[in-house]
Amino acid sequence: MDVLVTYDVNTETKAGRRRLRHVATVCKDYGQRVQYSVFECRVNDAQLESLRARLLDIIAEDEDSIRIYRLTPPREKNIESYGQDSYVSFEDPLIF
Repeated sequence: MDVLVTYDVNTETKAGRRRLRHVATVCKDYGQRVQYSVFECRVNDAQLESLRARLLDIIAEDEDSIRIYRLTPPREKNIESYGQDSYVSFEDPLIF
């Protein structure tokens, strides 16, 4: 399934800035950044549970927020993108 993960981490403190980096690192393990605090991820049910648990272990629930949206297929009919779009299809081969 495709999910969209968005987050808002309070960065007024050193601890908050550290949480922000950790949240981004976890999200990179499951998908790709499409905006500064937005990731698109392709996960199965077990991976989604793992992603959720890892993120909840990082954030301070009284200061930060995370939202996970399930994206219904087909992606191209449900997502509109304008301007710079750094999305790379999960179906395409990655060549470096």
